[in-house]
Amino acid sequence: MSTRFADARSLNVYAGSAPITRASGMSLTVHHRKVKNQCLAAGYMWVFASPRMPGPRAHCDRRRSDGDRHSSALHNTFNRMLGCLDHRPQEREVYAEFAAFLPP
Repeated sequence: MSTRFADARSLNVYAGSAPITRASGMSLTVHHRKVKNQCLAAGYMWVFASPRMPGPRAHCDRRRSDGDRHSSALHNTFNRMLGCLDHRPQEREVYAEFAAFLPP
C-alpha cells in the first residue's frame, strides 16, 4: 500500500471513510461518499468484530465516555485501523495491537 497512497488520508478517501465537505458562502454541507472501494468500505464489519480485541474495544469505550455517539466512536476506530493498515507496510512492521492502540 505504501506505493499506492501518499498518506493515510488518501486511504481514508479511497475507503469512503472521509466525508465530502462543500462550502459556498455562508453554507457548509457534509456528505458521505457514495463512490468508494466496497471491500474497504466493508471495514465497518471489521470494527464491529473489534470489540473482541482489547485495544480497539478500549479505544471505542474511551471515545464513548468522552461524549461521542456510538456511530462516531466506531467511525473513529475504523479510521484508526485504516491508519494502521497504511502505516505498518510503510514501516515494514507487523501489526501489533499494543502499538496501534496505545493506552492514554
